[in-house]
Amino acid sequence: MTIRYDQTAVQAVLDQVKAEGRTSLTALEGKQVCDAYGIPTPAEGLATSAEAAKNLADGMGYPVVLKIASPDILHKTDAGGVLTGLSNAAEVGQGYATIIANAKAYNAHAAISGVQVQQMLPAAQEVLVGATTDPSFGKVVAFGLGGILVEVMQDITFRLAPASRAEAMSMLDDIAGAEVLNGVRGGGCAHRGGF
Repeated sequence: MTIRYDQTAVQAVLDQVKAEGRTSLTALEGKQVCDAYGIPTPAEGLATSAEAAKNLADGMGYPVVLKIASPDILHKTDAGGVLTGLSNAAEVGQGYATIIANAKAYNAHAAISGVQVQQMLPAAQEVLVGATTDPSFGKVVAFGLGGILVEVMQDITFRLAPASRAEAMSMLDDIAGAEVLNGVRGGGCAHRGGF
């Protein structure tokens, strides 16, 4: 199976990040890469005002999530830069102001692009899928349980890029937290249909 993607779009994102001297993508840049690869993501948009945030939320439907958009704030929750379950325009408008104020209090010198307004999906298991360049092995892909678990448990597995379908599937079972994905204590099994 040949995977097709918009190489020009991906390269443009990576060139911009490199030109700015950064080593990680913002959430919005990550979405651009996902779009280029045809990876489905929740509806979202970038708001630079409370009114724009409300319009975006109204357009995609409630509930929504708000997240600070800043290349200088990678750990959004540490900065008070995430609000979930907002169910109407008034909450979104207030949430926009709260997130901007929290981000400025956390890092007064942070470059703030705005606030990401994102469709809120039903509860599910968050995972990390990434890529990096290892000094010894070169380009590698990474997989692990997402959110704070990836930082606390550091339960990540790597494969040389490009990884085959079989290698990608083996990554799901290679982490210590694999049982979480398989469903434990009444939890549902994570969907593996995308592979």
